[in-house]
Amino acid sequence: MARTLSALLLMGLLAGCVTVTEKQNNAKFDSIDAAESRISLGLAYLKAGQWERSRQNLEQAVQFAPTYYRSLISFAYYLQEVGEYDQAEQQYKTALRHSPKNGDVRNNYGVFLCRQERYDEAQQAFAKAIEQPYYYKLSGSFENAAICALKAGDRDNAKLWFAKAIDHEPNRPLSSVKLAQMEVDDNQLNEARMRLFHFHKRYGYKPTTLLTLIELENKAERPKEAERYASVLANKFPQSKEYRQYLTNEY
Repeated sequence: MARTLSALLLMGLLAGCVTVTEKQNNAKFDSIDAAESRISLGLAYLKAGQWERSRQNLEQAVQFAPTYYRSLISFAYYLQEVGEYDQAEQQYKTALRHSPKNGDVRNNYGVFLCRQERYDEAQQAFAKAIEQPYYYKLSGSFENAAICALKAGDRDNAKLWFAKAIDHEPNRPLSSVKLAQMEVDDNQLNEARMRLFHFHKRYGYKPTTLLTLIELENKAERPKEAERYASVLANKFPQSKEYRQYLTNEY
């Protein structure tokens, strides 16, 4: 689950990156554009596992634009990925000091806190992200809050926040799958069945959703439907861990 949070964070950072040419000697040198160039390179190197080059570029982004929130949270993300947690938190706090009303900063700090198992602080950060005016990534923050709640053992709020994420972005895949699984656990079988029907219509079959449907139809006492989904799982995903779980009845 921590890796899911990290993946969401990295995608959010990469989504804002642009590639530009630095012209530091030019009278019209734009420090933000130059920082964005370094952020793009730094995150790409990080994804490729080239840690030294990643750090060099992300540190330079901070040098170009030391108060720019994306420079700070990108470098903070690098630091948390390499286990330098105290330094990462310093970067997040610097970003908060310069951009206290920025939803991205609040959200990403919440992800960091959740990975440190500081769950109450993480939920406060997500809540502050969500309440920021003009913050348009509400579905992502609700989903992060839900994942963090699950990690903390707070199932009721997790279910509520997955639903909120879907309210703001109806086709959000992870929240749809997680909420359907929770609905099956709570015997809300019709709701889960309809949710997974819409999911498959948009995204196609996935091993985890097929396994959920097998459990659902067994609970609904519809063995033929359960067998049908089991056959799809066996034919499409014979090497998946979900198929192995089905074979050993571990679901």
